[in-house]
Amino acid sequence: MYPKSFASDNHAGVHPAILEAMAAANHGDSPAYGGDTWTSAFEEKTKETFGPDANGFPVLNGAGANMVGLALMLGRYSAVICADSAHIATHEAGAAERLLGVKLMTVPTEDGKLRPADIKARLGGLGNPHESQPTVVSISQTSELGTTYSPAEIAALADAAHESGLRLHVDGARIANAAAFLECDLKAVTTDAGVDVFSFGGTKNGALAAEAVVVLDPSLAHAVPFLRRQSLQLASKMRFISAQLSALLTDDLWHRNAAHANQMAARLADGLADVPGVSLAYPVQSNAVFATLPHALAEALQQRYLFHFWDESAGTVRWMTAFDTTPEHVDDFLDDLHKAAGA
Repeated sequence: MYPKSFASDNHAGVHPAILEAMAAANHGDSPAYGGDTWTSAFEEKTKETFGPDANGFPVLNGAGANMVGLALMLGRYSAVICADSAHIATHEAGAAERLLGVKLMTVPTEDGKLRPADIKARLGGLGNPHESQPTVVSISQTSELGTTYSPAEIAALADAAHESGLRLHVDGARIANAAAFLECDLKAVTTDAGVDVFSFGGTKNGALAAEAVVVLDPSLAHAVPFLRRQSLQLASKMRFISAQLSALLTDDLWHRNAAHANQMAARLADGLADVPGVSLAYPVQSNAVFATLPHALAEALQQRYLFHFWDESAGTVRWMTAFDTTPEHVDDFLDDLHKAAGA
């Protein structure tokens, strides 16, 4: 039996308040496929949180949310500009290429984040019938390296995209962690920053298989019901997904969960300062800690804790915290790290 996992926030259980919301939805019969009061309540919560033009659509998982969200904005000869570390490019088994039939124009980055210049550098083929046409810019918030886009950075990307007729998509699997780190609300990093479509991630923030596609451009919303069904992302008993998402958006549960996870990551990062041979690979701006350490030390820790190498050749590992990570979990991990390092 392993102690607390530091491999992924997906390893955490379900927050008690979310379990209660699911249990409350589990009484009697209710119309399927979103014709229920819980889904209507979530749709209203979406508008309250992100603005009156926002439309929220529950889906089953994060990759599915990305596929539905991107499909709204793509044509048969489209391309998506994204960081080379983006989830859609590295961890979705080629779903965008296979299911959407689009080209991913990946951009190498040092911190997982795109800049406006990265967009402009990929626009040379606009109008050229021999090349795929950039149509969407997709960013991850937080990035796959745990770094966070500020509202101003997202707005600059939105401006650069819109000026050239492109749209901006955000993979928001950990958007709650980003907003908590930035000490802003969710609207500041989405609606107010000029985002067109984004995914709202619940699973990594205390939910059980609950994500949503949120469409901020009203002209795109009409297509979601059809694409969601076609993409196998339409849940029959949607009330159980919607109840979870509403719970996250009630009384700022999303923020409390994410802020706590971030605090535990910061505690872990601070505890590395005096461990010989261990250094941070990227700034800690969410619930992810990327550390570089000797292979032997990492492998010794893996005898007791679950976590993965991010870049084995460089000796970089990823340690993730979650809403249910406690200070004691972190301190025990650090004690074992110190012992293994002989510090």
